[in-house]
Amino acid sequence: MDLSTINPVLLVASLMVAATPIMLAAIGELVVEKAGVLNLGVEGMMIIGAICGFAIAVETGSPLLGFVAAAVAGAILSLLFAFLTQILLANQVASGLALTLFGLGLSALIGQSYAGIKPPPTPKIDIPLLSDIPVLGPILFGHDLMVYFAILLIAIVWAVLKYTRLGLILRAVGENHDAAHALGYKVVRIRILAIMFGGACAGLGGAYLSLIRVPQWTEGMTAGAGWIALAIVVFASWKPWRVMLGAYLFGGVTVLQFNLQAAGVNIPVQYLSMSPYLITILVLVIMSSSKARSAMNAPAALGRIFHATH
Repeated sequence: MDLSTINPVLLVASLMVAATPIMLAAIGELVVEKAGVLNLGVEGMMIIGAICGFAIAVETGSPLLGFVAAAVAGAILSLLFAFLTQILLANQVASGLALTLFGLGLSALIGQSYAGIKPPPTPKIDIPLLSDIPVLGPILFGHDLMVYFAILLIAIVWAVLKYTRLGLILRAVGENHDAAHALGYKVVRIRILAIMFGGACAGLGGAYLSLIRVPQWTEGMTAGAGWIALAIVVFASWKPWRVMLGAYLFGGVTVLQFNLQAAGVNIPVQYLSMSPYLITILVLVIMSSSKARSAMNAPAALGRIFHATH
């Protein structure tokens, strides 16, 4: 065992990369839940984003087009969930689980001919002078565009929810959809748009996995990332900046376990591999130990079906 082989600077830089797909998916799901909808299909939308983004990037040679395609694919798949839950008034939990199973199956079908292919590389942004700063340079200024986009998206969602009329309407729909409807707001339309936004974000997160984090297509490669994103929304108490914190926490544990394996730590690989998930569960248990604390920011209408005739 040689812990001196672990470079803390590279560890933190890798942490930011590992956290990005989960952060993208989680911030999208936060907006969905703020609108009062519980979509458990994040994993399915992520894996569809991963294969669609990968396929388009390989066929066109453009990672950017791949990410656009992934966002569109995630949003289109989310429309299936929106149709079931908002138009047909199906159970949200069952519909979300079905979406995940459908996404996993469809992605395996689409991805059969893409196994073993390398996608076109996504360039990193090299900022002159800033990227040369010792320690901070490699950590903060040597990443691809999507790392910064994820952080910017967190800031935008926070600002919209806190300071804009759009954010106020979204929160009103999530807190009391009957009152929002009585005020003349189109509850179903707002929720469908929120669901599509969440789907697009999940698709981007999936594409980040297949194009940058693990630049290849492997069946089932999301490996529970969508479920972690769902857990992080609860951990974050439905607050955007805490979503970033939760994603970095999970990303840090994931990267650390890889580094510990490489350093030859005398712990079975299986225990190290499951450690990020165990720590996520532990954090959720701690957060929910006080019901008042966990429910303090939960949208009051979360998961409840709305019908205009009620």
